[in-house]
Amino acid sequence: MNSLRIVVAMGKDEEALGRLRDRLPAGSNIEFLPWAHSSEPAPADILRDAEILFCEYPPSNFTDCGRLRWIQLDSVGFAQLYGLGLPQRGIRATNARGVFDVPIAEWCIAMMVNLARDVPGMLRNQQQHVWDPSPRFQGELRGAVLGLYGYGGIGRETARLAKQLGLEVWVLARSPIRPRERTYVVPGTGDPQGRLPDRVLMADKKEEFFRGVDYLVLAMPLTPQTRGIIGAAELALLRPSAAILNPARGPLIEEEPLLTALRERWFRAAALDTHFRYPLPPEHELWGMENVILTPHISGASQNPHFMARMWNIFSQNIDLYLRNEPLINEVDPAELAAG
Repeated sequence: MNSLRIVVAMGKDEEALGRLRDRLPAGSNIEFLPWAHSSEPAPADILRDAEILFCEYPPSNFTDCGRLRWIQLDSVGFAQLYGLGLPQRGIRATNARGVFDVPIAEWCIAMMVNLARDVPGMLRNQQQHVWDPSPRFQGELRGAVLGLYGYGGIGRETARLAKQLGLEVWVLARSPIRPRERTYVVPGTGDPQGRLPDRVLMADKKEEFFRGVDYLVLAMPLTPQTRGIIGAAELALLRPSAAILNPARGPLIEEEPLLTALRERWFRAAALDTHFRYPLPPEHELWGMENVILTPHISGASQNPHFMARMWNIFSQNIDLYLRNEPLINEVDPAELAAG
């Protein structure tokens, strides 16, 4: 391989680039061709001979990619690749799985602490100059049951942090928990071997799971199969003292049943980082609910200070594997791409 032409719609990491060039075989060269997503379509001349595309979403003139063999996404979701016929064209795809595990897991812990202590209520009291040392401000997390619906990277890192705080961890999963392989993990985080949960329940135990958890965290991607996976029936199973956290995708929960449940206080509270519309309209009912914490989809986002370094870490590892013709990390199953 004399030259590797890569179209990049990401900020450069010069240190990572240097390491890549140092590891290339003698006489080889990586040529980076920058493309700003803001300029659509991408110039056909930079797409024509590109072998690799490093981006969030493909250009509108994707058909100009005549020699493309691999797309590295800087997002975890890959719905933007549906309909491009990648498997038929022999084009591989990898995503950013693992990049946001740490910040999203920390958001989950922060929200649970806020809910256990009713920090929003204390802040409202502060603004109104109210001195109120009620028991509702004195809760703690130790001994509570954390329920993780899904056990990918976000669920595993949330479980690791929760176990340190003395919570019991339950997982509702479609299949037994197994070790994760060929998936990016920030060193020292997560549960790569899948050994942390105290209980793993399958779909036939869903009712027991919902009735037994104190904090329900949604930790799954949004797919046609998971859209609306939480409806009125599931919300009604939660105990009155429970709380639901959604750092994943808003439409995992059916909107009207959620609003009804919060209005009628079927359960204690919700912390929502993902929403049904962006931005959430100022007139939306969720803004005014005292039993809701809203955050503007910041639990895991590209402005995180570690995002760029982690993203280039994934890409650098994959370049090495690509040059050795070995399986890549975070590779998207071709069957999933074809199903979209």
